[in-house]
Amino acid sequence: MTKAILFAAVAGLCWGVGEIGTKAALNSRQVGPMTAMFVRALVTVLPALVAYMIATRVWKSEPADWMKLATPGTWAYLIVGSGLLAGFAGVFFFYSGLRHGDISVLRPIAFGVAPATAVLLGWWWLGEAMTVKKALAVVLIIAGIVLLAGEGHASRRPDSAGTTT
Repeated sequence: MTKAILFAAVAGLCWGVGEIGTKAALNSRQVGPMTAMFVRALVTVLPALVAYMIATRVWKSEPADWMKLATPGTWAYLIVGSGLLAGFAGVFFFYSGLRHGDISVLRPIAFGVAPATAVLLGWWWLGEAMTVKKALAVVLIIAGIVLLAGEGHASRRPDSAGTTT
């Protein structure tokens, strides 16, 4: 479990730092949310392909014949869950909000709703244990989201183009 937590923490750091770049690009007003999302998707294709090839051929940590073995349900989870909801819609709505709001408010809200949702759906849909700690964590996450949602848009600092953000 320690390895999983380390990977999750590094993922959070990557997203936290990476989205600052996205917000800076959007603040420039030279690109919009769809451009940012398109570039993000385009840039990830080659590293994802290389990682996939290494995982299937070198490490053999991925089933090489998954396309043949995957059931229609697994395909639906991959396409709808991972592809459309997490890969497209989540990024679409986050970047659309990011264009108009402060990352210091929107990022914690978006990435607070995600773990609260994961805990609740993991319990309800996947049959994972609901512990007092998990329930308390969800309550605290929701409380934090409510506090942040009341922050609104506070940034009025001029960007590099001289306009206020």
